[in-house]
Amino acid sequence: MISFPENFLWGAAASAPQTEGAALIDGKSPSTWDKWFELEPELFYDGVGPEHTSNTYFNYQEDVRLMKEMGLNSYRTSISWTRLLPDGKTVNPQAVTFYRHYFSEMVANGVEPIMNLFHFDMPWWLMEQGGWENRASVDHFAYYAKVAFEQFGDLVKQWSTFNEPLVHIECGYLGDAHYPKVYDFKRALQVGYHTLLAHAKAVAEYRKLNHQDGKIGIILNLSPVYSKSQSEADEKARVSADLIYCRSFLDTVVKGEFPQELIGLLAENHLLPVTESDDKGIFTANTVDFVGVNYYQPLRVQAPGNPRVPAQSPGDFARYYDWPEKVINPYRGWEIFPEGLYAIAMRLKNDYGNIPWYVSENGMGVSQEERFMNEEGVIQDEYRIDFVRNHLVELERAIAAGSSCYGYHMWTFLDCWSWLNAYKNRYGYYRVGLEKNYQRSPKLSSFWMAGVIQQNGFEN
Repeated sequence: MISFPENFLWGAAASAPQTEGAALIDGKSPSTWDKWFELEPELFYDGVGPEHTSNTYFNYQEDVRLMKEMGLNSYRTSISWTRLLPDGKTVNPQAVTFYRHYFSEMVANGVEPIMNLFHFDMPWWLMEQGGWENRASVDHFAYYAKVAFEQFGDLVKQWSTFNEPLVHIECGYLGDAHYPKVYDFKRALQVGYHTLLAHAKAVAEYRKLNHQDGKIGIILNLSPVYSKSQSEADEKARVSADLIYCRSFLDTVVKGEFPQELIGLLAENHLLPVTESDDKGIFTANTVDFVGVNYYQPLRVQAPGNPRVPAQSPGDFARYYDWPEKVINPYRGWEIFPEGLYAIAMRLKNDYGNIPWYVSENGMGVSQEERFMNEEGVIQDEYRIDFVRNHLVELERAIAAGSSCYGYHMWTFLDCWSWLNAYKNRYGYYRVGLEKNYQRSPKLSSFWMAGVIQQNGFEN
């Protein structure tokens, strides 16, 4: 029997911009996604933008009812910065009403609301001022965080500042999957620095309010890093990739300091961000209570063939390696490697003081999922059940080895809108019928997980 600790958090994860809809009504101002869709709708899969997404803004009562029926005891989503503070200064009373009703509905139904503050949805008014490249964004975010804590701290006891900060840095400043779609390593590192400083200042605002019964953390997408071989060059690439993609965030938020090896690496390549003398103390004083871990696949690297000096991209330190023995999700192309979750758990235990943590995302995206619909209209997603089961086996093994993991959240509860990919890949326990006025219908995995939750485990 695979079993989990008492009071284990069983839930799912989502975000405001991917589920709420109502993108430009009731006082909400545009985010970068709203504006980008207006400017270049052809970039979005099937021309589907963020205006409606899953329409949770109107359907939240039904959604919470379905969560309760399934047995979820927790749910993590985010607050929309541009809904709560449309101009960055003035509280939107319609937003306060919506979120208080939404969170109260969860609490009344035994679903703990776990709230995140930023899930890639930069306000357009701030993007016009330079976004995260502008140091002013740090204090704007800290103020937004303070307002959210004040308005909802009586209902929400677990907060996170950012979801996957690596993503808006890498996809927006080392690629074109997020706005402003530029490629500049030095600018990307400055964005990363300001993001982490904004995180620390938000933690400081939370601590000032003295919410003794609450906790604050951050959600990181962590991947164990494996090298192609044990050669000195490949091992150097592994260490560098781990510094850039994992330790830059983990060391800073858990230990309160940037890794010295990372500072040295950036200095050698003239890539250090602009800082101020008081910043170090802000990081030191504002470490997290917990870490949320989003895990999908490992990172496999090899030594770069002809690295540029000074480096102009992460690829000059380490190149991606396509492991020929990998098991892949054939519908999404990502590697499936449940053992990576155990590796992350042991790292948090051994290198980061066994800090409390939970799986804040894990899941399997599948395109054209209607192929697997039976005559009753239920998606037969055995592939998702197998994926979750295998990861839970590794998670239980980690807990038995002393890891302080306290929950598992799948991405996601309802099929949701996913940025440029819109609804191309589906991840939910429940299907959202875009052609049927966003009708929610359960998939096979929802019934299986309901049984797991009821037993707090499963026969393996």
